[in-house]
Amino acid sequence: MLASEWTNKTLVKNIRERIIRTPRLWKRVAMISIDIVALVIALWASYAIRLSVWMPALTSERLILAALAPLVAIPIFIRLGLYRSVIRYLPEAAMWTIIKAMLIATTSWVIIVFLMEMAGQGIVPRSVPFLFFILGTLLIGAVRFAAKWILVSGTGLRRNEEPIFIYGAGPAAAQLAQALRGHGNRYVMGLIDDDPANHGRDIGGYRVLPSSDLPSLIDRYGIKEIVVSMSSIPMDNRQAVLGQVTGLGVKVRSLPAIADIVDGRYIVSQIREIEIDELLGRSFVPAETELLDQALAGKIVMVTGAGGSIGSELCRLIIRRKPEKLILFEASEYALYRIEQELSALGSHTAVPVLGSVTDAKSVERAIRTHKVQVLYHAAAHKHVPLVEANVLEGIRNNVFGTLTVAKIAAAQKIESFVLISSDKAVRPTNVMGATKRWAELVVRQMAIEARSKPEKQIFCAVRFGNVIGSNGSVVPLFKQQIARGGPVTITDPEMTRYFMAIPEAAELIVQAGALSAGGDVFLLDMGEPVRIGDLAENMIRLAGFNVRDADSPDSGIAIEVIGKRPGEKLFEELFYDRNNAQPTRHPKIMRADSTGIANYDIASWLRALEQAVAADDEDHARQLLFGLISTDETSCHAVQAPD
Repeated sequence: MLASEWTNKTLVKNIRERIIRTPRLWKRVAMISIDIVALVIALWASYAIRLSVWMPALTSERLILAALAPLVAIPIFIRLGLYRSVIRYLPEAAMWTIIKAMLIATTSWVIIVFLMEMAGQGIVPRSVPFLFFILGTLLIGAVRFAAKWILVSGTGLRRNEEPIFIYGAGPAAAQLAQALRGHGNRYVMGLIDDDPANHGRDIGGYRVLPSSDLPSLIDRYGIKEIVVSMSSIPMDNRQAVLGQVTGLGVKVRSLPAIADIVDGRYIVSQIREIEIDELLGRSFVPAETELLDQALAGKIVMVTGAGGSIGSELCRLIIRRKPEKLILFEASEYALYRIEQELSALGSHTAVPVLGSVTDAKSVERAIRTHKVQVLYHAAAHKHVPLVEANVLEGIRNNVFGTLTVAKIAAAQKIESFVLISSDKAVRPTNVMGATKRWAELVVRQMAIEARSKPEKQIFCAVRFGNVIGSNGSVVPLFKQQIARGGPVTITDPEMTRYFMAIPEAAELIVQAGALSAGGDVFLLDMGEPVRIGDLAENMIRLAGFNVRDADSPDSGIAIEVIGKRPGEKLFEELFYDRNNAQPTRHPKIMRADSTGIANYDIASWLRALEQAVAADDEDHARQLLFGLISTDETSCHAVQAPD
């Protein structure tokens, strides 16, 4: 028995491998031939059952009708796509297509029979067409599902493959389809394209299908994933395409751009996750290498908060511009270790890790003086709004006095350029985090004013922008975690809007803004259009291949739960106190806030008063001072009266 079972498995395996190795065209020819035989057998069986004889008489009329049956049916089968389906991934729903095809074929055949009877060419019993439809459907379906069973049985070699579509019909899409053939756990069912001129064509052996038919094609072929070939889709159409495919209940991935493949950052078969900024449709402006090199090449650069989201991305960018030395200043031992190891793995020997806090003047002074720092990016900050709201004094110590400490020492050590990483929450702040960032901007502005009276050229400036996608503690990683757990996805208010930018883009713009500064500037990065948090949550759920649970589908998908605004949160963020005061720069994504109308005032007195309140652990008074300095209009920002 064991020998017999082994023989059967070997036979099935051999048949399967022969089918797999057969070219696609010959597979279709073979399937058409099998269908012709099946239809003739179905017609013979129909007569045999009706007449109760195994061998009905072979008259010329019956032979003509037997020949006409497949001649009528095969074109109908071709038109309805019975030969485009890949047998290995034939879904059970394909049976309905087979029934439909056989019904049309039988009806057409009956019309021919009726015309022949009118011409006196013989009579067909009325039950024969009905039996032909039943038996033909069973045989046509049985052949396909038997072939499917053979292909997926036995060793299970192909069982773990998933049927996919590639969206795009360009060279990159064709290369990906070829690269995936016989490798990995994906099987390409076809290419999807918007251009009607490509529909029905074969590219690299794969049929190009219309994007308008995607919902029905997904059901027909049992598609589990769509890979979007970004380089095959025009830039202005990408957001629309991603919006279309993310609502179909399948996973969505992307093929890297050709430039990334040529640069060696990806290989053609390396499919990656769709980045949320691609879904948001932000336009990308390539960095000006002249500005990057002007700021970084051959310089001794220091980054505070080097292990954070923005700080670490700045470090990656800086290393690529070949500085003389990069000082990684970070308070978290683990974060410092991680970024130092990452840079070392890239072959960098110019990164120097320094463990220390920006509130420790001695540590900051030692790092700057020892390494003779020329350019400093101050990214160290407490930025999580609810946490800073619950820890007011620590937020003030780190964000206000940490900035003051680093800026003063930078000025004393004659650093050439100091760039503060600020936030859109500094504009008309309603929370402690935003207020501390506005104070930090004013501290840097004051240092820039003082630097103008010195013989050495020193630049102090700030760069203000919104949320960066994927940063530590931001909403995007939180949504991903909640989706991975099956939901619900929690949002504070579906109408809340936020600005978003990719971390690499933000880092490039920060460095370029610093290179453009003349001192005392507050630069504003163009964040594009604000995004509804409700839309962001829905898009991320669909991007992961799930549906949103709502009134229309209450029992499936991932739910979105509204939990209400947290303390200090605004319904919408702003980048400007007055948009009319934003001046363009040579870079289309960088603007400069006009500060000519800002009044001069004695910020030193306010800092002393705030320091006393923090030292006394007087949170209420510290909060009062924090917001007391800040005016609601940038063009007239002043203190009514400096505190005693």
